[in-house]
Amino acid sequence: MSGADWTAVIPVKRLAAAKSRLRGAVPEARHEELALAMVRDTVTAVGACDLVAEVLVVTDDAEVAAAVAALGARVTPDRPRAGLNEAMRHGADSVAGPDRSRAVLTGDLPALRPYELGAALLSAGTGRSIVVDAAGTGTVLLTAGPGTALDPRFGVGSAAAHAASGARVLAGDWPGLRQDVDTAADLRTVLGLGAGEHTCTLLRDLGLTPGCDCRVPVSPPR
Repeated sequence: MSGADWTAVIPVKRLAAAKSRLRGAVPEARHEELALAMVRDTVTAVGACDLVAEVLVVTDDAEVAAAVAALGARVTPDRPRAGLNEAMRHGADSVAGPDRSRAVLTGDLPALRPYELGAALLSAGTGRSIVVDAAGTGTVLLTAGPGTALDPRFGVGSAAAHAASGARVLAGDWPGLRQDVDTAADLRTVLGLGAGEHTCTLLRDLGLTPGCDCRVPVSPPR
């Protein structure tokens, strides 16, 4: 597949319920701000990928909706309100439509490089494919080609569940794509990789990482 023919779908919880395992990484009063910063960086990186024609965010949170719309994303409400997998299925199969090439990502990838996503999409093919997270058990990206149902199986052990359902596991050196943020340790790893502007700005403001590099490259290093 070539050209900007992918619709990227990113489901985002209400900020009050987002990233519960990450609580304590920043002062409680700034927790929702951190969750939103990571969403902003994820949407920014996805939108900068040459193969992505549209970024579709599925959310019922008004603050998230306003923030991602300002970044150029299309917003749709989570009408099923039945959990992560149904939100993904709604965005990918109902709103974007099964005639599209669809890529579903988690919204906590603040070190994602656009070229990493592009490389993954180029290798995805026309069926269902996944990228496994850095921990080796979760899924950070699920793709489905035209005419293929998304069939998401996110949750505990999602990498194995997706593989068992027939999704092809993609191999690639994509550290920013693979590193989602569930814990304070994950956040430290992301900062080592080089997080996006919104996450870095917040953490610098809190005095937690004076040396954070906000310059997430669009092109791979030469």
